[in-house]
Amino acid sequence: MTEMDNMAVFTCLYAMCEQAVAALSVEPSEMDADSAKRLIEAVTRIQEHGRGLEPVVVGFTATFHHFDFDPQVPGNGYRSLVKVVRSCLFHIIQKGRYITTHCRKLLFRAPHNALEMEAYCSALCQLRALLYLAQRLLHDNDQGNLYFQKEEGLSRKFAQEYASMHKACFYGRCLGFQFSPAIRPFIQTVVTCLVSFGENYKKHKSLIGVAASSFFTSGKYIVDPELRGAEFERIIQNMDVQFWQTFWNLSETELVSGMANIMSSQVQVNRTLSIQPMSFRLPLASDPQLSVTIVPPVAHCGPGPVNMRLISHKLLEGQNSEEMLAFSHNEVTPIAVSLGLTKPCPPSPWLLVHFHGGGFVAHTSKSHESYLKGWAQELGMPILSVDYSLAPQAPFPRALEECFYAYCWALKHCHLLGSTGERVCLAGDSAGGNLCITVAMRALSQGVRLPDGIMAAYPATLLTAYASPSRLLTSIDPLLPLSVLYKCISAYAGTEPQTDTSKKEGMMKTVSPTVTRSVSDTAVSSSPSDSAAQGQDPQQSQTCQDVGSENGQAEAPSEGCTPSPPDQVEYPEGFQPLRSEQLAETSMRSSPIKRNPYVSPLLAPDSMLQGLPPIHIVACALDAMLDDSVMFARRLKCLNQPVTLCVVDDLPHGFLCIPLCKETQAATDICVARIREVFGQRHGSTNQEARSEAGGNNQESECSNEELTKNTDGQESAAGYGQDR
Repeated sequence: MTEMDNMAVFTCLYAMCEQAVAALSVEPSEMDADSAKRLIEAVTRIQEHGRGLEPVVVGFTATFHHFDFDPQVPGNGYRSLVKVVRSCLFHIIQKGRYITTHCRKLLFRAPHNALEMEAYCSALCQLRALLYLAQRLLHDNDQGNLYFQKEEGLSRKFAQEYASMHKACFYGRCLGFQFSPAIRPFIQTVVTCLVSFGENYKKHKSLIGVAASSFFTSGKYIVDPELRGAEFERIIQNMDVQFWQTFWNLSETELVSGMANIMSSQVQVNRTLSIQPMSFRLPLASDPQLSVTIVPPVAHCGPGPVNMRLISHKLLEGQNSEEMLAFSHNEVTPIAVSLGLTKPCPPSPWLLVHFHGGGFVAHTSKSHESYLKGWAQELGMPILSVDYSLAPQAPFPRALEECFYAYCWALKHCHLLGSTGERVCLAGDSAGGNLCITVAMRALSQGVRLPDGIMAAYPATLLTAYASPSRLLTSIDPLLPLSVLYKCISAYAGTEPQTDTSKKEGMMKTVSPTVTRSVSDTAVSSSPSDSAAQGQDPQQSQTCQDVGSENGQAEAPSEGCTPSPPDQVEYPEGFQPLRSEQLAETSMRSSPIKRNPYVSPLLAPDSMLQGLPPIHIVACALDAMLDDSVMFARRLKCLNQPVTLCVVDDLPHGFLCIPLCKETQAATDICVARIREVFGQRHGSTNQEARSEAGGNNQESECSNEELTKNTDGQESAAGYGQDR
């Protein structure tokens, strides 16, 4: 993307606007005068917004390369904001050309096209406001830093702007315009289901009743995009974390999971395991003659079983042993395997330990089962996916404790999982990517064997309210709005207020206790849940205390972001963004927990990052968490730590769980390729028959930007991927 590219886009925009106004200004024939007037007004405002945006876009284009991981991996929040603006302009230009050409024809739907142009005009206005906010960030921030490293000041102003800015335009007729055309139907389906679910959420006592009512009321949101956008904005402004927990977990209902199973690869082993909370010993990585005791997780909930899921394409030695069967509950296991009629294959030298995403508040391994089955087939190795306990019922450090405990248990019992344990890789997406990194940090601090590598897809590495350019994308993101992101972060940090404690037991959701506290030679004398009962801070578990003393950055809680409108950001004279009728709830209490290195590894001191295994990060250009990946990869690079970063275009956060299309398959193949690198595999070099897919190798082409074209959807075509160093 160059300055000449931007000049061509804006020149094309201005020419389209003039041609459209000229065509619409002729005495109307079949088109009513009111619609023609609305179209002219919308096109005129679009031209004004374009002239205000052009110098801002040109300025970012001249500077955003300074924030890239390296020249071969172009990607950061500033680039993404410019990309979104250009995408919006392409849609407007295409729509304007259509209006200019067809406005005099008999079948031209003037009211419909007026609504479309007005919607994109509103979207362009709000994007203009976001670019002005990004300008402030670029001006006020430390050189080369993508984050404003305070929760007050500019970060608070950004939260206040989000709270009051109109966002419905991005969820109506313009929904998903920034994403790949193949993804938009999925985005539209999810948003329609969400608003219909939100309408019926408190009208029925059973989840089945809510789902059934939602099905019958969804039609009106399909035919009325404006209603859908307004309702979606209302939901993201007001609904608490329990609503999002319930909605996201719909993917685990029998109907949805059954459909996913039909479409996914078939495996011979798919078992849930329940590991009782018992201490065991592991040898020290530095001296195998010495050992440390791994104690079960205890934070908040006390000792409890750790639940996991073992997935394997073929039955491997050890997976049908009596010792393993004592841990397992058969689930969708072929009869021949259950009856012992299938002869086990030799154990794999590899083992993949997986932590699922879901914002720390939702999902289990079942939600991610579809792509894990495909990975098991492609990679030819067993996969152990951990069902860690979820916030807000089990906030930090419970999930980290459980995941570390599960990782250590897998090292000790890999022979039961169908692996020799020669090489072990951690993999996870979003919240799971965060847990992959923090589990490795914990293993490093306790001296146990490190994983041989990590594949983290769009990981969250900074769980604070710090402003960044990619976080501005939460204003238009249908899958990760800022208010929802804040609720998830607060829930994990333990600062989200519990709205219905009577349901706490029921919402605990397959508490899969996993991992570590501090690994010591003695058992834990008391649990953090005991201290909580005594009125003490439940966050001060041993894990948290260890971190605080190691990092030395514990701070007194300060007032978090609030939705109050004072001290708003100043915009250029004559411009103001559109405002919502109701403020969003974006309050997020500040807490030292969020700056804990085991919560926000981007803030970890150098000593906690040096010595980590190779980390392969796969990020999304249109993800609000993009800057997390870029800054963390740059941090590791500065420490001479092995790290790769790939930035995929045109896909949203959570692409691994999106039904397969060409783009998501290519991005998923990149994740698989990174895992292969950890195991030293070449494509197809598994101990089982794997499918040979294009894009399953270790190379990607560089990101490229095509010139403005008259393609059918008016979208900028940029299907390339960032090439690793």
